[in-house]
Amino acid sequence: MITVIANLKGGSGKSTVLFNLALWLKEQGESVITFDLDPQGTLSDVADVRKDEELEVLDVLTDINEIANHLDKNVLIDVGASNMNDMKAAIKAADRVLIPVSPSQPDLWATQRFLKIVKESVNEDKSLELLAFVNRADTHRMVRESDETEEALNSIKSIEVIPHRLCQRTMFRRTLSEGMSINEIAPNSKSAKEFNTLATALYADKT
Repeated sequence: MITVIANLKGGSGKSTVLFNLALWLKEQGESVITFDLDPQGTLSDVADVRKDEELEVLDVLTDINEIANHLDKNVLIDVGASNMNDMKAAIKAADRVLIPVSPSQPDLWATQRFLKIVKESVNEDKSLELLAFVNRADTHRMVRESDETEEALNSIKSIEVIPHRLCQRTMFRRTLSEGMSINEIAPNSKSAKEFNTLATALYADKT
């Protein structure tokens, strides 16, 4: 299973999601390989932090041509818009694309533009699963932007919206700075509960 986590909008939280997904899969006893194709190199940096802290190693590759050697594993790919060639190649190779969308109109616009890139990157006869979810959602019930963003995503026929949000929580930022998964840092937190629900939905019957 090759999953690309991507969007055009910077700050969508894709690296945080991918990092935690990779470690969640490891926690389930699954074999995982990750690819960092984003020039920012966030995933590579956080893998180095884990190594420095003598935590379980997270394998990170940076050459997209190596994907063919790891098809027996759960493959997770982090891509950035500044590396458009690798983004398109990764989408072409993917079984599915996961799109984190922050609750704002600019993020929705970026998602719509990204979907055009996805369409241009794959053959018409390829079955590619397109999934989206609201990331960095508002925690206050009176703020409507997260609901409105999810409603807008549901109006896009080409994608499936996962009805499990990740909220804007400090704990998720800590996962990258400390090189630890949300379950390693705070296994009983609201953040961990949210993430485990999302991850379980993503990998139900697929691991």
